[in-house]
Amino acid sequence: MGSTDSKLNFRKAVIQLTTKTQPVEATDDAFWDQFWADTTTTVQDVFALVPAAEIRAVREESPSNLATLCYKAVEKLVQGAESGCPTEREKQVILNCTRILTRILPYIFEDQDWRGFFWSTVPGAGRAGVNELDDDDGARPLAESLLLAIADLLFCPDFTVHSHKRGPDSVENMQSIDSCEYIWEAGVGFAQSPPLNYIHDLNRTELLRLLLTCFSEAMYLPPSSDNSVLNPWVTFFCSTENRHALPLFTSLLNVVCAYDPVGYGIPYNHLLFSDYREQLVEQAVQVLIVTLEHDGGSTGPENLFVNYLSRIHREEDFDFVLKGLARLLTNPLTQTYLPNSTKKIQFHQELLVLFWKLCDFNKKFLFFVLKSSDVLDILVPILYYLNDARADQSRVGLMHIGVFILLLLSGERNFGVRLNKPYSIHVPMDIPVFTGTHADLLIVVFHKIITTGHQRLQPLFDCLLTIVVNVSPYLKSLSMVAANKLLHLLEAFSTSWFLFSAAQNHHLVFFLLEAFNNIIQYQFDGNCNLVYAIIRKRNVFHQLANLPSDPASIQKALQRKRKSPDVISRTSSQETVSMEGSHPAVPAEPGTLKASLVAMPGIDKLTEKSQVSEDGTMVSVPKTDSPHTSNSAEMERRRLSSASSTSFWAPTPEWVLSWKCKLPLQTIMRLLQVLVPQVEKICIDKGLTDESEILKFLQHGTLVGLLPVPHPILIRKYQANAGTAMWFRTYMWGVVYLRNVDPPIWYDTDVRLFEIQRM
Repeated sequence: MGSTDSKLNFRKAVIQLTTKTQPVEATDDAFWDQFWADTTTTVQDVFALVPAAEIRAVREESPSNLATLCYKAVEKLVQGAESGCPTEREKQVILNCTRILTRILPYIFEDQDWRGFFWSTVPGAGRAGVNELDDDDGARPLAESLLLAIADLLFCPDFTVHSHKRGPDSVENMQSIDSCEYIWEAGVGFAQSPPLNYIHDLNRTELLRLLLTCFSEAMYLPPSSDNSVLNPWVTFFCSTENRHALPLFTSLLNVVCAYDPVGYGIPYNHLLFSDYREQLVEQAVQVLIVTLEHDGGSTGPENLFVNYLSRIHREEDFDFVLKGLARLLTNPLTQTYLPNSTKKIQFHQELLVLFWKLCDFNKKFLFFVLKSSDVLDILVPILYYLNDARADQSRVGLMHIGVFILLLLSGERNFGVRLNKPYSIHVPMDIPVFTGTHADLLIVVFHKIITTGHQRLQPLFDCLLTIVVNVSPYLKSLSMVAANKLLHLLEAFSTSWFLFSAAQNHHLVFFLLEAFNNIIQYQFDGNCNLVYAIIRKRNVFHQLANLPSDPASIQKALQRKRKSPDVISRTSSQETVSMEGSHPAVPAEPGTLKASLVAMPGIDKLTEKSQVSEDGTMVSVPKTDSPHTSNSAEMERRRLSSASSTSFWAPTPEWVLSWKCKLPLQTIMRLLQVLVPQVEKICIDKGLTDESEILKFLQHGTLVGLLPVPHPILIRKYQANAGTAMWFRTYMWGVVYLRNVDPPIWYDTDVRLFEIQRM
């Protein structure tokens, strides 16, 4: 009964607040205490009992009451942080204030006139003799007081951390507490694993949810490519002003990387009891990626979270982080063996952003990842997600982040070398069955994305093929399945109507030819399958070399396109039986919400060319206007990313000739010239029709001295820029928005960073 009463009283207080036109004095404790004194409301109750319309009404009609409510709630948190919340009642007050602020903050941010409110000081608000919010250096802005109180409360003994006190009377002083002794979980830089306490986990989760809400002011500003615009909440929280920055960063990272959703290995255990750690891990990884969102660098104060992340260097710490991320990323894949037997986590997108940040800010971590075949434990889940999401428009952001990570990894030689490891685990994926290496898996999945993904993935084709080119010099032996997939892509991309229908389509052919050249020049010995596939499809290369460029042929080709508008002929792909136990990729359910994304920069902006010299070191290549970069390509990319643009483009004979003369066909033409007569002769002499005999011949063949001098290996390394930084910001906040549905923190507020669309 008590709970119903308290909800009723709380609702009455909300109604009073919305109906009072006169400002209520800050000193009227009897009125304000109704909001947090004795209510046993959950955060879901607070969202239900404080409707959006009423928050906006108070904001418009009695702004001073809303201001006082915020101020009083922050004041309670500051008092709790000072006293250490020794009583149950004080703990309840803290939680209630946390929930109310989580509910109200988005409505403060959506109104431009209110956005500065938390950064102002509240004059004379502290009552006579009560100086909670006044520091020695004068009053702090409300935002700073709030953030410091949250940081303190996250290390409050018996509330959010396990108490170390010895006797029943000794009280730990919150001001002198060394929070480095209270890190939440063993892992990076901390060896003790404190006992699990689900109440502590719940309380931490509520405080982190409020912290994330504070940081979400970024959602209410339109996208801007100006990287010097810092989020003031994140900047302050990650500065030296926050004495708990290091232990909190460590706690968040360790809680995420130590989490094992499978628990103690008992199947179906998640159906028997609730896992409070999972909610904590989700909020922790979201707070982490948001705080790591921008590096102050030269433009502002140092971000300590970025600093700590970049300075992790011990092998055992890298091992702990990598194993933890791989375990969590692989978790949804293990579902398919024993359906529903283990808890299936849903926060893989946040984990991918965290992995990206680690590789981006900590080059030692990137080298550690690539030092052993452990990188494949990250690669396989990424390929699984890419393959699974390819038909679902609401997951186009996931497709991008997965491809970005592979692009970053592919810029390092070791990644290409690691791909030669045989692929034997066989996660049930909707792809053809093959026997081969991780390189084969990568190519087969990429082929599936290009041929059966939805239209909006077309801007990613450049990236996918760039990854293939980057790893191609190191691929020792492609399977027949993968070799056929690559040739099918070349066949599809080199049809005249596809080449003439958009300004940058010919780049795809350049990428594929470059990959073939790399394999023939540097890995000829083990690649008889690819050589055989090239010989079988030799007419594709001859047609490319003789591509007509007169106006009549161009027109004829374009008319053919109008008859068959599909980008790639999907029927001519030799689709075989999919893997056992796999499910086809499906489009999003109608009604699914998705967040819009800003356009991604073109591949020439995303990457920087490096040449691999004799000793294996990389030398960057000065930018020239190669056939891969041109203004028309940039125009076309914009056209692809924004369908509203109406720039018209038409192919001309001069344009066709400008790139046709640069097609790198010499190596393949020489190979065909030497090998085709030999293969034909064997077939006639021995009456062969059997592939295996021809492959055996090709395996022992050699082209030493017959091919052109090997060209230097060109690697296109990922290059950060303002465009990708903006892309990451919108993607990450879109994920955070859509994942926080219980309670729906930002739902139906006026966000400006992206649009929310219903599928």
